[in-house]
Amino acid sequence: MLSDRQGLIIWLYQMKHTKHLRRFGNVHYASKRMKYAVLYCDRKEIEQVKAKIENLPFVRKVDYSMKPFLKTEYENAKPDKAKEYDYKIGL
Repeated sequence: MLSDRQGLIIWLYQMKHTKHLRRFGNVHYASKRMKYAVLYCDRKEIEQVKAKIENLPFVRKVDYSMKPFLKTEYENAKPDKAKEYDYKIGL
């Protein structure tokens, strides 16, 4: 059974503490250059996890990922005529 998940963007002072974040959820990505990590956890527990992570000494800032709230179904998308013609050639 799949559960609703949401991401947290965690801005760090040093990247050596990214392994410590694994106990809060699934670390999906970590950027060494920009010093942040993306952590996914259940949406039900997101407030508690954010509060715990903000209190850690190596964390600069914690932001929510807005991906679950973005609209991914597009309306009035007109297909490109050139691509439509290319797709019909294969039939």
